[in-house]
Amino acid sequence: MSRANQSREEQAPPPTAADARLQQMRRRVHLGRLGVWAAVAAGPIALAVAVATPATVVRTAPATKPTTVKTTAPANPSGYATVFLNAWLHSRAGAESTAQARLAQSMAPDVDLPGTADAQPEPESVVAVRSAQQTGTAWSVTVAAQYPDGRLRYFAVPVVADSGGASFTVSGAPGVVAGPARAEEGQSPYTVTVPTDGDLSATAGEFLAAYLTGAGEVDRYLTPGVQLSPVSPAPYETLTVQQLLAADQEAAAESVPADGTRVPVIAQVEARDRAGRWPLAYELTLTARSGRWEITALQTGTTAQAGGDR
Repeated sequence: MSRANQSREEQAPPPTAADARLQQMRRRVHLGRLGVWAAVAAGPIALAVAVATPATVVRTAPATKPTTVKTTAPANPSGYATVFLNAWLHSRAGAESTAQARLAQSMAPDVDLPGTADAQPEPESVVAVRSAQQTGTAWSVTVAAQYPDGRLRYFAVPVVADSGGASFTVSGAPGVVAGPARAEEGQSPYTVTVPTDGDLSATAGEFLAAYLTGAGEVDRYLTPGVQLSPVSPAPYETLTVQQLLAADQEAAAESVPADGTRVPVIAQVEARDRAGRWPLAYELTLTARSGRWEITALQTGTTAQAGGDR
């Protein structure tokens, strides 16, 4: 560096804050020109974006939860087939104006009525016993008809449903078929005999007596929190426990086990009314609490009645 330049630098005043801001602005302008020239090199569209579009912040969209699609099971036309067959069996050709004949023809317009004589016995009861969905909308319903002389006859009724299961029609004449085969019973879990003079038998018998005859209050035999209403009006006058079988050995113990012990039992009882005696069976679940047995659940078939369910 020459002495003249060195002398000028030494004589120059120190930089001010304004000079610093001016220098920053010059750098920004310079960088902006470089960006524009780079956009020109990339093409006219990139140039327009570089000039007109401000800087943006890209945020990742939150992941969407999968949508749960609920499907509705197809409606079973067993009831429809039962109503039709009952009307059809109570109708005959030549008497199309009767209420049963009009009903049968409205449900199956293309099906002829049976040509029976006036003396033909009519069924006492008609009930569906099996249904099978053959395609998406076609069903075959097996309906049993019981006659006064004890005969039991089975009919297969073809039914077509719409896609939504809101309407049905009988698509053809019924056909007489063989009835369902008898299923073999499985091994019963109730293998322990409970003494009929023990605490558990007493609780079960007194509860069922209150439940079926109105003798006493049902609530006094229930586990806290369990609600069971008695049968009303009471259908029987007396009730006697004939046999009590349990699934666990705890039920046959001489003393009540520890609190919280639960045992399922089946009570074979004999109920009596003015018409005679009725052999009945009830599945119960009992729970030990404070040295006594309490009823926790009553089952009829496969339906448990506890906690207010009936």
